[in-house]
Amino acid sequence: MPRLFTGIELPEEIRDQLGDLEQPLPGVRFIEEDNLHITLRFAGDIDNGTAREFSSFLDGIQVPAFEMRLEGLGTFGGKEPRTLWSGVVAGPELEQLARANERAARAAGLKPETRGFKPHVTIARLNKPRIDALSRFLTRHAMFRSRPFIVDRFVLYSSKPNVGGGPYVIEETFPLLGAAWNDESSDGPDSGRRW
Repeated sequence: MPRLFTGIELPEEIRDQLGDLEQPLPGVRFIEEDNLHITLRFAGDIDNGTAREFSSFLDGIQVPAFEMRLEGLGTFGGKEPRTLWSGVVAGPELEQLARANERAARAAGLKPETRGFKPHVTIARLNKPRIDALSRFLTRHAMFRSRPFIVDRFVLYSSKPNVGGGPYVIEETFPLLGAAWNDESSDGPDSGRRW
């Protein structure tokens, strides 16, 4: 039973830029660069038939390629922050893509997502961090900004069943409208997936 989610990959240069933020901070565990991404829709641990159906509906998504960049840092969790993230700046196509992923999930029989879509890249997990050190880090990097990059596809990732976490594996790729399909950067639909 695969644990699946859809997401947007980040170019190596952007992952390197995020990786450069890493520094020793009490209670802060930075995510490995290879696992940095933007989640579109979490599917969870689903049976193989549902996974195939979900993939089939994802393949029908028709959203144009678009430009985005990362900007700013913040935390989720209020007074007890659990996640350190970088924000995302993009046009309406990103929201359109997220809604299309939600429709695909529902069509495959998954329960509706109850949380609103807040595009971000999780860059660290927090476990009782020292708030003063975290605040200094956020202030020091308040002007963080990446160069713009083109999103020309989204992917279906798998993670460790039942527990999640990396390393994440790309199971399938789905090109966006106007994107040049590159057979060398993808295994193509249905090849290599384990379900």
